[in-house]
Amino acid sequence: MAYELTKEATVQDALDMGFSHAALVDISTLTAREEVREMCAVDKCQGYDRNWSCPPGCGTIPECEAQMHSYDWGILTQVTVDMEDEMDLEAWIDAARDLRDGQLQLNELLREKYDDILALGGAGCDLCAKCTYPDEPCRFPEKRMSGMEGYGLVVSEVCRANGLEYYYGSNTVTFSGMFLIREP
Repeated sequence: MAYELTKEATVQDALDMGFSHAALVDISTLTAREEVREMCAVDKCQGYDRNWSCPPGCGTIPECEAQMHSYDWGILTQVTVDMEDEMDLEAWIDAARDLRDGQLQLNELLREKYDDILALGGAGCDLCAKCTYPDEPCRFPEKRMSGMEGYGLVVSEVCRANGLEYYYGSNTVTFSGMFLIREP
């Protein structure tokens, strides 16, 4: 399947790739919040201070916000899956994996057209078994994805501000990611 990666076609391209939902992102709707970053410091995902894509390796909140606002436009992608019940861990794992795999694929396609992309996923990067942080540079900076929360974003706010739901009904789970793009 050939993808036409223009700003206008990118949303449809993402849907054709298998994302459940996609929308263009208005950069002005992105607000990095310290209180979100503070939740990262609790380290429930065990990425805090261990990974270039997670805080503090991904930058301070002011640095993350400035970086996001240096881009021209973006695309928000989501994967929604049905669950058997609210405790369907397998559905959660499937949705997170499907988002990551789809974002890696879309990342490659976008990089064929655009030189400067910031990829933000549903979680921090897990490409390497052991991250080089903080001793050496990232091995794959062009593939690295920080989590949206790691950048201080309230994902539900970003979704709503850009025309997507965050909650698609009982017994569903949705994971969101985003690409920010700087025009050549």
